[in-house]
Amino acid sequence: MLNIKSIFITVPNNTYINQSYHIQHSITFIGNDINETNYHAYFTPLFGLFLAGIMTVYALSGIVLIYRDTNTFKLAQTIESQLSPGLSQTELGKALKFRRFNAESEDKQSINFKNGSYNKESGFVSYTRYELPVVLDKMTHLHKATTDSPAYWLNIFFGSALLFFAISSFWMFIPKSKTFKTGVKYSLAGAVLAFILISIS
Repeated sequence: MLNIKSIFITVPNNTYINQSYHIQHSITFIGNDINETNYHAYFTPLFGLFLAGIMTVYALSGIVLIYRDTNTFKLAQTIESQLSPGLSQTELGKALKFRRFNAESEDKQSINFKNGSYNKESGFVSYTRYELPVVLDKMTHLHKATTDSPAYWLNIFFGSALLFFAISSFWMFIPKSKTFKTGVKYSLAGAVLAFILISIS
């Protein structure tokens, strides 16, 4: 463990001032033990580094999910299948297992839908399906995990961790300090921005 007795500060005239501190709120260590008052400053960065990987996953999957209604990041795959001939639009949608099946046009020979068509006489259907690469697909499923998913507890843990970071950031400064007051102002500004985004969404 580090044993820091003092801190050297460089000043413009290239001299050094040796200032001894009665350590209460700074990130320092005395002897081989961590001061009770600065354990937060020691463990919080380590906890943040521990969560860096999962933060990256959620950040990337969040960006991908923004484009979920488009084909961005998705790979095209042509699907050809043989179905029963003479299916109606409703029956075709159920056979293809499309959640939102809408036919764009229909005539005596075929039913045309987005990115594909179905031949009523032969039962042959061909369409293009767009899917995310395996890695991105797994990441987005983790991001959208519900109680039916075995990894839903990770979402709860990660959300709780982010809430902890948001609240504990106020503990890093002395309440009466100028830095703390400035931080509160920025926090309020961020809260206002969040409220505006929620209001317009």
